[in-house]
Amino acid sequence: MSTPARRPAPAHVVVEAVEPTVDGGRFPAKAVAGVPCTVSADVFSHGHEPVRAHLRFRPAGARSWKTLPMVALGNDRFAARLVPEQPGTLEIEVLGEVDRLEAWRHDARRRLEAARYDPDDAPVGAALLAETASRLAAAGRAGAAEEAERLSATLAGAAEDGSGPGSLRGVLERLGSLDEALAELPPAGTDGSSPRYRLLVSRQAGAFSSWYECFPRSTSPEPGRAGTLADLAERLDYVERLGFDILYLPPIHPIGTTARKGRNNSPRAEPGDVGSPWAIGSPAGGHLSVDPGLGTLEDFDALVAAASRHGIEIALDLAFQCSPDHPWVAEHPDWFAHRLDGSVACAENPPKRYEDVYPLDFDTSDREGLWAALLEVVLFWHSHGVRIFRVDNPHTKPFGFWEWLLAKARQRDPGMVFLAEAFTRPKVMHRLAKLGFDLSYTYFTWRNTKQELTEYFEELAHGPASRYFRPCVWPNTPDILAFSLQRGGRPAFVGRLVLAACLSASYGIYGPPFELLLDQPATPGTDGDYLDSEKYEIRHWDLQDPRSIAEVVAQVNRARHDHKALWSNESLRFHPVDNEQLICWSKHDAESGDAVVCVVNLDPQWPQSGFVDLDLGAIGLDDGARFVVHDLLDGSTYAWGGQHNFVLLDPARSPAHLLHVEGPAR
Repeated sequence: MSTPARRPAPAHVVVEAVEPTVDGGRFPAKAVAGVPCTVSADVFSHGHEPVRAHLRFRPAGARSWKTLPMVALGNDRFAARLVPEQPGTLEIEVLGEVDRLEAWRHDARRRLEAARYDPDDAPVGAALLAETASRLAAAGRAGAAEEAERLSATLAGAAEDGSGPGSLRGVLERLGSLDEALAELPPAGTDGSSPRYRLLVSRQAGAFSSWYECFPRSTSPEPGRAGTLADLAERLDYVERLGFDILYLPPIHPIGTTARKGRNNSPRAEPGDVGSPWAIGSPAGGHLSVDPGLGTLEDFDALVAAASRHGIEIALDLAFQCSPDHPWVAEHPDWFAHRLDGSVACAENPPKRYEDVYPLDFDTSDREGLWAALLEVVLFWHSHGVRIFRVDNPHTKPFGFWEWLLAKARQRDPGMVFLAEAFTRPKVMHRLAKLGFDLSYTYFTWRNTKQELTEYFEELAHGPASRYFRPCVWPNTPDILAFSLQRGGRPAFVGRLVLAACLSASYGIYGPPFELLLDQPATPGTDGDYLDSEKYEIRHWDLQDPRSIAEVVAQVNRARHDHKALWSNESLRFHPVDNEQLICWSKHDAESGDAVVCVVNLDPQWPQSGFVDLDLGAIGLDDGARFVVHDLLDGSTYAWGGQHNFVLLDPARSPAHLLHVEGPAR
């Protein structure tokens, strides 16, 4: 008769409901280097046994772990404040152990209070304290270890000389002096643990950043001449004055001539038409080349270096598609889908056809070769100083490809940042974020009413997706001239600027059309291309135009950089206003105490007024507090008192308040 197999001893401690996690650990949650991240879990045991919890973490692939004690929040919930040191992937798990010393202390005290002394309490306590003394000594807490040894000796002696109750009472009173040291002790063992989860840690640019998009070929100071990378380098002073830290360039590669698009997306190009930068590739090269009209690779290197001196990073567009003239079309025809007649299929979104672009076939039999070539594009430009990429239409490529490419790229540099330009279905956008895109375009362009904005940004800041989906909000793009900007003039542009820049920690504008208030669509009644879009032609911009709101953009960006409250989305809180045309929200950084309150008039035509009903606790103030707010846009100062405060915003003067909470009123 065979002997039954022994069952493993059951865990004494349950660890569950770990946060932040994504899809049960299938994907990493997101964190930021140098920014505290709260990890929490339910940790409990059967019966009344008290437990201790620890967070264990290490860089992925490392051999040794670090631990942090977790603080009891009540109702068996524990939390630890983890500050990731550098970009990369962290492995985390929560460990639970029965706190046997605390269990002994609790029961022994209760028995003494009931005058029911148990003679086993002294020797049991002595043994537990002796073990604790060894752990304290190993942890470098010599003073606490010596005190634990003294307490252990007292109890051991009490068991021998009969002074049990008095000695036990004295030890229990003195044991509180060890609480601080005990709380920091690494776990003695594991009575239960969570599964292992991951955190994808970005550098700051992957969570808080201000983007400025412009076309290098439209940066010439001379009308009638195409701009170059050298001209763009001369414009860096302007971008720096605006306060942007990322300068994003549409594709800078050679542009094909076959089926080139004409002005305003005309299917027929006229002589001199320059074509779309997204039709990548010509006999001059492909994704690893610079368009000769813009300059050379050396000019690009000089631009990156000059931008760095201005405190600006260059971001490149990653558009994985080709013009019919791209070298890959001849060298690797199997990387492209073909029609039944043998011709290469152009990009198509019926009824639209894009004859100047060939999409890549990710189902090619040479998948390894194609994927390796696309990874080479990323690594090539990284070798030339690019650590930030805006990815064009990632939702049209397989999810598995992005999971592979982003992981491979971060093996080279964990600090690379990727922005997903995917205006598509929510679940697709969210999947891309889960796969590792640091930032994501949003539906902000189509959220205009107070209810729409409130519901959407509540979802982004506090919904389940906040663990992995980081919004990057754009009031306009070369592809989207929002209806709100077509109809509202300067007040609409300023209002949308404040909404974007202060609702979201990351945002961007497509300029100079934004600061110059361009509002004419290519097709009336649509929110697509601009009229005379520089996607298809070279434009000359008068940056000195008196209508420009460049100074307002600079003020908003200055506020973003000066006020830590605006560096994240976690503290976003909307406050009621008794006028549907006024929207109010706040952000508060608890560590520094910095607080900002924003109010925007959503009506670009008429003054609007109302009473803001502030949750004072959300901005770090006591109920009934009187305080001063300073408008960072126009310099005005207001003394506010308590919860209810009156606001009046005339769009002819300013459609928004960007208020810094400065402190108590005198």
